[in-house]
Amino acid sequence: MSGVQTARPITRDDIEAKLRELQGGADAGAEAARGAGLAAIIAGALLAMLLAYLVGRRVGKKRRAVVEIRRF
Repeated sequence: MSGVQTARPITRDDIEAKLRELQGGADAGAEAARGAGLAAIIAGALLAMLLAYLVGRRVGKKRRAVVEIRRF
């Protein structure tokens, strides 16, 4: 704590005002983090769907049946 002396005593209103000021800054930071988190979740879901699609195509090519028809 700083050793600064004030001319008047600190009141309850002063403390409440300072706490509201701090809480407002924290709320703004939380909103920014929430937006970034949502974007990361959406990007992760899209990446997982793309990966599942590509793996499914590869498995389908490996198991593809080759049918040969011959006429005699």
